[in-house]
Parts: sequence; C-alpha cells; structure tokens
Amino acid sequence: MSTSVDEYLERLQKWPEELETLRSIALECMLTETIKWGVPCYMNQDANILILGSYKDFCCISLFKGVLMSDPHGILTSPGENSQSVKMVKFTNLQEIVKLKPILKEYIYEAIEVENMGLKVETKKLSDLVFAEELIQVLSQDAAFKTAFEALTPGRQRAYNLFFTAAKQPATRLSRIEKYRQQILDGKGINDCTCGLSKRMPTCDGSHKFKDASNLVLKKGL
Repeated sequence: MSTSVDEYLERLQKWPEELETLRSIALECMLTETIKWGVPCYMNQDANILILGSYKDFCCISLFKGVLMSDPHGILTSPGENSQSVKMVKFTNLQEIVKLKPILKEYIYEAIEVENMGLKVETKKLSDLVFAEELIQVLSQDAAFKTAFEALTPGRQRAYNLFFTAAKQPATRLSRIEKYRQQILDGKGINDCTCGLSKRMPTCDGSHKFKDASNLVLKKGL
C-alpha cells in the first residue's frame, strides 16, 4: 500500500470510509496504487485502470476505459456529456459500496482484461471539432494567442472550445475568450489552478474561494 494514499485518505473530510473501502476492493483485485493527478490511482503493471474520487455530493470509482466495458448491471455513468473514455460508478453511502462489492470486482477484472487485450478508445479528433467563429477570428488576428492555444493539449483545446461555443450570443463568446486569454497564454487549461493554492494540482479545487472569503472577512474587520 502506498503511504501517499494513506496520507490522502487521512486528509479527507468527506467520504473517508467509503474511499477506504473502494481502496481495499481495488487492492483485492491485485492492482498497485499510487497518487496521480492528486488522487489515488490503481494500475495493472504500467497501465492506469481506475482512480478514486471524492466530491461534495458523492464519491466514485472511475474506470479509464469504461466506454469499452459491457456494463451488464447498468451502473456506469459518464463524468460529463463530453467524456470520451472514462466511466464512473457513483456512491453516496458506505452501504451501497458494500452491496456492490462483488459487482465492482467483476468490473475491475473486466477493465484489466480490456487493458491486457490492448483495446483502444477511438476518441474524437481535434480536427473533427468545429471551432467557434469568434475563436477562429481571434486566432487569426493574434499570433501569440494562436501559438499558445495550439500548444495546449488536445483535451484542453477541446474544453475551451466547448465552453466558448456554449454561449449563444457572439458577444458572450468573445467575452469568454477574452476572459481566458491570459490563462491560455500561460499554458493552463480551463479547469487548471491559477492561484497555486489547490491541493489537487494542476486541477483547481476551489481553494481560491476560501482565500477570497478570508480576505473579505479581514477587510471587514470581522
């Protein structure tokens, strides 16, 4: 067992028992554990199989190639509408995990087999995306911005484009692009930490909000 995972679980304020139980299930499946992206990650040899997650309303187990799995019990869900590979199982109490333990182990073993068979997820290529017209315009007019945007990983480019195109009005799309211009120039994704306070680097975990709230209290002399 990884000491770093022990430390991660000790710091948890929500779902500690639930994640400890999910951890034991993953280890019973002979996976090795480590910390990646700030969360417990479980591997078979050098391949990532799953990660554990703790959120405000639920905890979960996320399978990296879940879209390739059969899901006979219908328990897998997508993290978001644009997720192309990962599938997760969400929990809101310990009893749910205990009840599903045999099924979870069945799914984990299938995930290991998917990896052993060398199956690949056919993700949508960046070239298949339709960029917002306003983004295309800014890219053509600002060489520095274009260079920085193209230097981002495909996933980060996709996330920005989805956020920009979600706005219905051209003015709103331009406003969003301008708002994130410096963040893109800094080489950061839309969900990356920009304050350096996050405990889940590089992802933002909202720590800046607590700092802002503390500063507000100090200014008011409360």
